[in-house]
Amino acid sequence: MSDNLHILTELLAAQQTGEPVVLATVIKARGSVPRHSGSKMLIFGDGRTSGSVGGGEMEARVVQEAVLALKDGRTRILPYTLVEPERGDPGVCGGEVEVYLEPYAPQATLLVIGCGHVGQAVAELGHFLGYRVVVTDDREALASPDIIPNADVYLPGSFADALAQNPITANTFIVLVTRNVLVDREIVPLLVHSPAAYIGVLGSSRRWAETKRLLLEDGLAAEDLDRFHAPIGLEIEAETPEEIAVSIMGQIIQLRRTRQPA
Repeated sequence: MSDNLHILTELLAAQQTGEPVVLATVIKARGSVPRHSGSKMLIFGDGRTSGSVGGGEMEARVVQEAVLALKDGRTRILPYTLVEPERGDPGVCGGEVEVYLEPYAPQATLLVIGCGHVGQAVAELGHFLGYRVVVTDDREALASPDIIPNADVYLPGSFADALAQNPITANTFIVLVTRNVLVDREIVPLLVHSPAAYIGVLGSSRRWAETKRLLLEDGLAAEDLDRFHAPIGLEIEAETPEEIAVSIMGQIIQLRRTRQPA
């Protein structure tokens, strides 16, 4: 198997398992360079690499940039001159190289907790936007294909069981759109220390204030609750479930597009 075919096979396997990876490809090479156009390397989310685009200091810099590409999801072209290390060049071969970085992040998961009218609208819009949609509700008849036809995963039953069956990752966006404060009081403690990228809670400022009061009585710390987006969504004067879904997904998109690398 050729080097590049091996790299592409590994890339496909990473996509199938949901492992984050960046494909680095030499797209331009002039003069004396360690690897020529078409050379490829994979940089995985855990720091592993496969293949090579040149080795040495230049490749180390490519790996550093790949980590950033995984975090912001943006492609980039990295130009390197390999002439004068004293001026900051990553080599002395005498040529010039351009490396193209293409990040492949796992599909983002939209976890919709509560399958009432707003939850149904959010799930449908999330599906349209390309998210992996997971829906759950303790009212088992609602978390079903009959009510939400385009979800990827249905988890009817207790919220604790649903969360155990669908582990939350840093690429999970949680929309908590339940029917009342008491349900939120049950679920929020299960989410507060999760690695989720976003947790939004439906309801007015007054409802969230009451939820916080109860949670503080239950022993949660005030700083634990600062990570929640409540009231949920962008302020666009939304009224219908569909409009509220637009405001929620708009807030999630805004967060994903503007958050800075850690």
